[in-house]
Amino acid sequence: MKNKILYWAPRVLGILFALFISIFALDTFSEGYSFWESIVAFLIHLVPTYLAVAALLVAWKWEVPGGLMYIGLAIFYIVMARNQHWIALLFISGPLLLTGALFLIDHFTLTSTKSSLK
Repeated sequence: MKNKILYWAPRVLGILFALFISIFALDTFSEGYSFWESIVAFLIHLVPTYLAVAALLVAWKWEVPGGLMYIGLAIFYIVMARNQHWIALLFISGPLLLTGALFLIDHFTLTSTKSSLK
C-alpha cells in the first residue's frame, strides 16, 4: 500500500500542477487581441505547461531523469522570477520541487526494496 501511494503521489501531483499552471494562460483571452492573436498568445503562454507535461512523461517511465527535470524546472523558475514575491516562488517552484523529490524517493525506495529482497 505504501509503495502504491509513493508511486502515484508524484504522478497525480504532476498532473495537478500542469492543470494549475495552465490556468494562467487563460488570461490571454481577456487582453483584447484578435481571435488568431489570442490563440497564438494562448499557445505561447502554455509553454510552462508543455515543459511540465514533458517532465511528467519522462518521469512516468524513468523516475530519476524526470525527477531531475522537475527539480531543474523549479530552479529555473526561481532564477528567472527571483524578483517576484516569495509566495509566487513558493506556489510555482514548491510543487515542482516536491514532485521531483517524490519521483526520486519513489525510484530509490523501490530500488532498495528490490535489492533487499535478493
